Amino acid sequence: MNQPTALAEQAEQPLHGGSASWACNPGFPPSTIFPFTPPERIGIRNLMEFQTLMYRPLYWLGRDGQPGVDFDLSLAEPPEWSPDGRRVVVTLKPWKWSNGETVCADNVMFWLNMLATKGVRYGGYSPGYLPDNLESYEKIAEDKVALTFDKQYSKTWVLMNQLTMITPMPKAWDRTADDAPANASGDIADVPAVYDYLAAQNGEWTEEDNEFRTGWPTSPVWSVVNGPWRMKEFALDGSVTFVPNEHYSGPNVPHLDEFRLVPMESDEHEYGLLQAGPDAPAEIQVGYLPYGLDHGTGTNPLAGRYRLVPQSICLIHYMPLNFKNPTTAGRIINQTYFRQALQCTVDQETAIQDIFQGHGYRTTGPVPSMPESDYLSPDRRRDPMALDIQRARKLLEDNGWDVSTTPATCVRPGDGPGCAGAGIEAGDKLSLTLRYVAGRVSLTRTVEQIVADAAKAGIEVRPHELFGSTLVGQDHSETEPDNPHLWELQCWNGGWVFHGHPTGETLFKTGAASNFGHYSDPKADELIDRTVVSDDLDALYEYQDYVADQVPVVWMPGFPMRVFAVAEDLRGIEPVNPYGMLTPETWYYVAGKGE
Repeated sequence: MNQPTALAEQAEQPLHGGSASWACNPGFPPSTIFPFTPPERIGIRNLMEFQTLMYRPLYWLGRDGQPGVDFDLSLAEPPEWSPDGRRVVVTLKPWKWSNGETVCADNVMFWLNMLATKGVRYGGYSPGYLPDNLESYEKIAEDKVALTFDKQYSKTWVLMNQLTMITPMPKAWDRTADDAPANASGDIADVPAVYDYLAAQNGEWTEEDNEFRTGWPTSPVWSVVNGPWRMKEFALDGSVTFVPNEHYSGPNVPHLDEFRLVPMESDEHEYGLLQAGPDAPAEIQVGYLPYGLDHGTGTNPLAGRYRLVPQSICLIHYMPLNFKNPTTAGRIINQTYFRQALQCTVDQETAIQDIFQGHGYRTTGPVPSMPESDYLSPDRRRDPMALDIQRARKLLEDNGWDVSTTPATCVRPGDGPGCAGAGIEAGDKLSLTLRYVAGRVSLTRTVEQIVADAAKAGIEVRPHELFGSTLVGQDHSETEPDNPHLWELQCWNGGWVFHGHPTGETLFKTGAASNFGHYSDPKADELIDRTVVSDDLDALYEYQDYVADQVPVVWMPGFPMRVFAVAEDLRGIEPVNPYGMLTPETWYYVAGKGE
């Protein structure tokens, strides 16, 4: 045997043990452990990068870096369909919870009953879809659940957009108090009290209270896990330490002794830690190369210590607008011409080249343009509303605004032809506040660019920076009719990651839980409904072309979610999961550190 080859193979052999630290996005440390996550807390940082380490979904998204479902990593076997395509049977594998319970049909029924009762408090819920589109769901054996739909839907959509939402919950969580077991899996009447108990064990949804969260690792509820990791510590500074779940019964048993999530103050803070190296006192083995910073010359400014791995996933980037704001700002937002004018002031191309160092791509509507796929409409392969200040000014002038100054002033009020719109008065100013996440250099630069370009069209955008988790917690929380949200524009430096078909029921259908701006349009609802009953691409094209032109959100430049900086001797991260799933159980160190 060739000796150098033998040494190379030996160097790549997985070493058991060691720890690895992951740099969280600034402003977004883990905040919610209850996997029935509400709209104000739904997102990758809580679901894919925290909860799924401990609590596995019914079906695991992504296989070997490609889209689809990995049935080997799923809690259930592939679904079995009836000949008419309306009834599906899900069979659970005999995985174990850490307290010895077997993952079973009751655990799925527990989740479905909660969704049927508290659906509006789940961030993935959309009226008319799961569970509203079920004629029945039932336990038919200890390891089997049958779901009967009200009509035939796309089987791919049901699997990837509906069944993947389900996170089976153990019997140990089915209680109304520490010493009061309930039967929410069998009696839906028990669900409200059980939900209230579990929500209380999570802590107040919108509070940034790490002192409460320090109790999660020893909680008799949250310590019952079926994933490869269990939580060892949640520190007051927001860092989280995981160790392997000794009772894990699935594939990919962890190599590492410990995995940590470490909160970051800002891009500059995180990049400083990377420059210090993976062996520094405040070590980071997996971070990210911040967009918008001057990294000097060269393709990898951290070469020799870290390799760079792009995290390209199927997502759209956007800024929500608050259609239910009851003030003048809300009445302006409800005007399609205004939203189109605002979109025409977003210079995506300059942001891609100057801020994202050429890594980005244009977002032209509700379906991602990257990675390339047949899902993208031919009309969205160009940008019909690219930067065009003159078009923006004309849209506003044609609809009753004097754009000779910024902010523009309403000169033709009312809702007649050529007027500004219902409820907009003479003398009203075209001025909106934009709340956005602090600590992200690229976002700050993008916002500064939007402020400057919008002003050229007569639109005043007033930026307001704040901690990311606070922003989404406040702006996406429940409201009462007499106490509505007053935010106008917002940006959390992200958008939405799609699972399977990039349909719009979760984002743009009336009443959907993650329709954060409360956009509502009967035609959009009708077009969305057509996209989920078949795999017809024409239906998907018609939906996206209409919604893109309606501008229910401000389409923002897209980019790889992160460019990971990975310690040179750490393996198992590639290929990157296309849906953002975090899998440190596959990571391992190799010999020859730093070589």
